[in-house]
Amino acid sequence: MNLLRKILLPIVPFYYLVTWLRNKMYDLGIKKSMSYDFPVIAVGNLSVGGTGKSPMVEYLIKLLQDSIIIATLSRGYKRETEGFRLVESFSTAKEVGDEPLQFKTKFPDIFVAVDGNRRNGIANLRALNPPPELILLDDAYQHRKVKAGFYILLTAYYDLYCNDILLPTGNLRESRKGADRADIIVVTKCPKNISYQEREKIGVKLKVKPNQYLFFATIDYAKELRRASDKKSIELFRKTRFVLVTGIANPKALIEYYRSLGLEFDHMGFPDHHNFSNKELEILKDQECIITTEKDYVRLSGYISKEKLWYQPIEMKFLEGKSSFDKKILEYIKNEV
Repeated sequence: MNLLRKILLPIVPFYYLVTWLRNKMYDLGIKKSMSYDFPVIAVGNLSVGGTGKSPMVEYLIKLLQDSIIIATLSRGYKRETEGFRLVESFSTAKEVGDEPLQFKTKFPDIFVAVDGNRRNGIANLRALNPPPELILLDDAYQHRKVKAGFYILLTAYYDLYCNDILLPTGNLRESRKGADRADIIVVTKCPKNISYQEREKIGVKLKVKPNQYLFFATIDYAKELRRASDKKSIELFRKTRFVLVTGIANPKALIEYYRSLGLEFDHMGFPDHHNFSNKELEILKDQECIITTEKDYVRLSGYISKEKLWYQPIEMKFLEGKSSFDKKILEYIKNEV
């Protein structure tokens, strides 16, 4: 915890009061949440920072895209446009945000949209012909003007919400009590060898309710790096010193993974969803070989030569209970369609 966050500790009770009052007004119906008569799944977290929302949304798309018309809706964090916007294959990250563009690039046959006003975004999506039959709300756990039919709450293994406190000293956007709204809780970024006993202890610490389901997942790094339509084994980079460029909340796991492979690299780290300046781009253009994350790739690919730029694909994988998770999602959709 840095000094400034410690100094701001007295503000935490006020932040708690404001967020508690806001949630209570929605719980009591004083503030109105809009519900829908078709499937709406919200993926989110209680904390700021990376918990693996994008890999989870992509997992859901892969699970469902062959059986139902899907749309994703995000706010398009750090985009330079406003209002509702459909993401196209020719869109830029500055126009729509990096993660929505990543979704559209990987899944060109689904609808991808951005709108800070989720109600307006949903209305515009449903006005399309044909309309999406399922909307996945990315990072919308605190967006209570919309009441999703199903909530998936993520929390990172190394940064469980039960061990955190509210902003501005901690990283929680709302109190831990907010977890009660979740239908499913997924502990992400787990070590692959996590024991059954540890999982049981985490479930107790998270105070999982009888009506909730708890799952554990890890991040799986692909053995092949990609660029456009090209791919190359990570093993072939052992003889090449490269620059690892990350603009994500916590690059620690990726750095440790590459070190475990014995790769030699320099790391250039930037804040999450970083918009690269002209000066930074000029520095990157001088590098011989760059490996970056998938969402950084969609921001850099228009500026850095494709001959020197690669990205590391990742996937979310359940340590166990994948079929049970899939069943819960499919049952919800079946009951709503």
